[in-house]
Amino acid sequence: MIAAKHDHPTNAQKFTDNEPRAHWHDQAIWFVRSKRDKAAWTLPEWELLRERASQIKTHMLSNLAGYLEQFEAEATRRGAVVHWAKDAAEHNEIVLSLLQKHGVKKVVKSKSMLTEECHLNPFLERHGLEVVDTDLGEWIVQLLHEPPSHIVMPAIHIKREEVGELFHEHLGTEKGATDPPYLVNAARVELRQKFLGAEAGITGVNFAIAETGGFVVCTNEGNCDLGVSLPKLHIACMGMEKIIPRAADLSVFLRLLARSATGQPITTYSSHFHGPMEGGELHIVIVDNGRSKILGTPEFRRSLHCIRCGACMNTCPVYRRSGGHSYETTVPGPIGSILAPSRDPAQHSTLPYACSLCGSCSDVCPVKIDLHLQLLTWRKQIAALGLLPFDKRWGMWFAGKLFSHPRLYEFMGKVGRKLWPWLPRFMVYNGLNKWGKQRELPPMPKKSFRELYAERQKIAEKSKN
Repeated sequence: MIAAKHDHPTNAQKFTDNEPRAHWHDQAIWFVRSKRDKAAWTLPEWELLRERASQIKTHMLSNLAGYLEQFEAEATRRGAVVHWAKDAAEHNEIVLSLLQKHGVKKVVKSKSMLTEECHLNPFLERHGLEVVDTDLGEWIVQLLHEPPSHIVMPAIHIKREEVGELFHEHLGTEKGATDPPYLVNAARVELRQKFLGAEAGITGVNFAIAETGGFVVCTNEGNCDLGVSLPKLHIACMGMEKIIPRAADLSVFLRLLARSATGQPITTYSSHFHGPMEGGELHIVIVDNGRSKILGTPEFRRSLHCIRCGACMNTCPVYRRSGGHSYETTVPGPIGSILAPSRDPAQHSTLPYACSLCGSCSDVCPVKIDLHLQLLTWRKQIAALGLLPFDKRWGMWFAGKLFSHPRLYEFMGKVGRKLWPWLPRFMVYNGLNKWGKQRELPPMPKKSFRELYAERQKIAEKSKN
């Protein structure tokens, strides 16, 4: 069966139809972006850190195989067991086999975008396991049977009134309660029982250190520590690009990550793992799932620099106004609009066009990924693959003809300026004018730039004489 093509414009329309929510979402995300700016301004060496992080990532990708082998050797020496998965299906089978081997029925999970990417939760649930996401935002969307809409703030699209109703339904809290401390305490009581009853803990990996064979998980709630402290089985799932060469490199990324993500100096918990606990087991599953393919493309390999901070989403005018679910991919926003087409350009051909090419994403990226340029390159690739819809192909053909003939361009401009103000509204704002769905076109100028420029030149010449 061929999967239905994802259509960002249609999905975005559904989100923006609720104008108050779209405006609220925009402001909530921009608030986080503003905190990022303030945090960055406190560090005089901010740009130096960004450049250093970019250089480390570039070096790592150029020597990835060697660093992965070094990490495996060091992790194994410390008592961990390293597994390799070529894709999401193999990753899920490895995790399931480990859980079944230990007779596990109840699992607690800290936030992991890789396991979201691999759709691990529904896979394990189909095999009779109870899986609980213990990050509060992740748990909220899990109760709603929704995917996260943001990689750092998974429930940012949900208002506290809706959380109150959700907790009333599932936890028995007071109806109509919206007080955050009250709701958080109710969640804490429920999740503590899940932690106490868990037979295995699954975590993601923010950074894996080749030199030591250890890895770091960054959280603000301490749920990672709780989730792996009581069970004897710890399974850590990581994309292979999460490797950094040395322990000394870690400080560069820790200083950048939280400031870029939420405007904090550092995450509340930066948990280091070097081998299993006494009497326990640590399994590390390293996943490819299309990353090697991206690594082999010079145009897009820099997208593997990403440290999943979400800064590009927080600044993106399209993401802020269209919501994360409109992208229909685990990682939305600018970086997701590069990664998703890299795996399946036909299914995600609309995502590179969900971009204004303003370049703000590249400006805030802590590892200096040239996101807007890669999105522009993807547009060229989509066109070359014949995946552009007819209206875009026709529009680009017409624009190319118009712009390549100066006299025709000048004539059409004159006609447009004269005729446009007299056209009935239905002829201007209709299905053919997608740009005008939620925008008013600016008033037509009485004179073109060329005419104004010629007049200025005449005035300048007269003043000289």
